[in-house]
Amino acid sequence: MTMTAKGLAGVIVGETAISTVGKAGAGLTYRGYSIEDLARHATFEEVAYLLIYGKLPNASELNAYNERLAKLRVLPAPLCEMLEALPMSTHPMDVLRTGASMIGSLEPEGEGGRGAAYVADRLIASMTSMLGYWHRFAHRKQRVDTQSDEVGLAGHFLRLITDANPREYARKTLDTILVLYAEHEFNASTFTGRVVTSTLADTYSAVVAAIGALRGPLHGGANEAAMELIASFETPPEAEKSIKSMLDARRLIMGFGHRVYKSGDPRSDIVKELARGLAQESGNSTYFDISERIEQVMMREKGLHPNLDFYSATAYHLCGVPTVMFTPIFAVSRTSGWVAHVIEQRDGNRLIRPNADYTGPPAREFVKLHDR
Repeated sequence: MTMTAKGLAGVIVGETAISTVGKAGAGLTYRGYSIEDLARHATFEEVAYLLIYGKLPNASELNAYNERLAKLRVLPAPLCEMLEALPMSTHPMDVLRTGASMIGSLEPEGEGGRGAAYVADRLIASMTSMLGYWHRFAHRKQRVDTQSDEVGLAGHFLRLITDANPREYARKTLDTILVLYAEHEFNASTFTGRVVTSTLADTYSAVVAAIGALRGPLHGGANEAAMELIASFETPPEAEKSIKSMLDARRLIMGFGHRVYKSGDPRSDIVKELARGLAQESGNSTYFDISERIEQVMMREKGLHPNLDFYSATAYHLCGVPTVMFTPIFAVSRTSGWVAHVIEQRDGNRLIRPNADYTGPPAREFVKLHDR
């Protein structure tokens, strides 16, 4: 029997020119650009363009791209009718999964000159509208206009969800979080999308499958769980006492540790400072202080660093985003990375079909039904 790695941990299964994740001396980069530079200087739309089209846009290209995405926010009437039929109890990740599939039926790839890049742009732009339209109709029975005068998708999403003009710092924070979540090499959802693509399936199918993979709590959902944990405490001392008890009971604390980043997630410090700024702006630092105390306990007791999901939870909350929307925003952002991998997989594609070691019973005689 050959040696196997559970979860394919440490196994190289392909090549990519899209990102580096935890590689020596490189850290996290998107097409060679450091995540620190992109988070500090680029909008999400610039990063999406970089991932999908392979280069950073110049000013005129970015303006044209922003205008293109703005037009693609508008939802077709049949999709709105479908969203209205979904019950309020539907998880927004299921809204996205169903909505992406619906758009794929209404606007098939390959027809009307639609390629993978069109699918990426259409889904990135319309996913924010799907979430906002469904949320407002399910909770208030309001049919909202899915167009807005917001330049970026971050502001568009906040306007739809909160029904208010977004604060500038909240708009900037969400835009930066979208940058941080956009791409992360061969993670579970991206690899799922590449497997589907390797069968020569369409881009919509790959994205729908990737959404399904992200739906699982071991991949997506950590920021939602982190928010529920943070919100369960009233003070930092209470949080410290409870976290220590949870660790003694061997309970999992979501938002800490990472399969790849053993010395800390490079995205975490960026989002932590955004959360700190939001707390200062709001004049209420309770959740941030609790988050920071939990971080201190986890480092002291377990030597575990927070990952991107942990402080994203506090940042999302302070932006006014409902907890149930945390993972869907992850999906909106990651769609840019997913489709970049779809495009890359198609270039020199080969069906992804690994082998497995058999661990079942040895060969045996079949026993007919009347003799069993």
